[in-house]
Amino acid sequence: MGMADGERWGGDEEPVELVPYDPSWPERFAAEAALLEGAIGGFVEGGIHHVGSTAVPGLSAKPVIDIVVGIRDLEGARQAFPPLAALGYQYFPYRSWMHWFCKPSPTNRTHHLHLVPHRDPPFRDRLAFRDHLRQHPAVAVEYARLKCELARRYRRDREAYTDGKTEFVARVVSAAAIEAS
Repeated sequence: MGMADGERWGGDEEPVELVPYDPSWPERFAAEAALLEGAIGGFVEGGIHHVGSTAVPGLSAKPVIDIVVGIRDLEGARQAFPPLAALGYQYFPYRSWMHWFCKPSPTNRTHHLHLVPHRDPPFRDRLAFRDHLRQHPAVAVEYARLKCELARRYRRDREAYTDGKTEFVARVVSAAAIEAS
C-alpha cells in the first residue's frame, strides 16, 4: 500500500484544517523524538528534527507534528520500518527521495515522519526553511496568509494545498541560502 511519485491520495483523506499555534507542539515533538531515538537511533545520522509549521512558534498549522530524520541512505533505512511500525507509523512510498510515514493513519494524522538522507538537499532545505521562518517573523506571517488561502481553496485536496506552497518554500530556501553564504 502506498503511493509513488506523482500519485495522489484518495478521497478519504482528512480535510486541510489549520489551527492556531499550540504551545504543546514542541513537547509533543520531544516525546516522539525520544521514542524514535529508542526505536531507530542506530539509523539516525543527521539528527531528529521538528520541521513544518508546528515547529515555528506562533504559526498556524495543520495539527500534525512533522519530523525529519537524517539517515545515511534510503536502502539501509528500510531496516527501520519494523520498529517504526511498532510505534504506529504507516509507510507510504510517497516520494522517491525519502521514506514517508504517517501516524496513526492517513485519515487521522497526528505525525508525519520523513526519513531523508542527511547529505541530500531536501534534508538541508527543510531545516533551512524552518529556521528562516523562525528568524523572520514577517516571512512567517506571509507564509501563514498563503496557507490560509490555500486551505480555503483546497480544503479537500491536501496535495494541491501542498503543491500551492512550493514556489513560496523555494523562495524562502533560496533566501536562507543567500543569508548563510
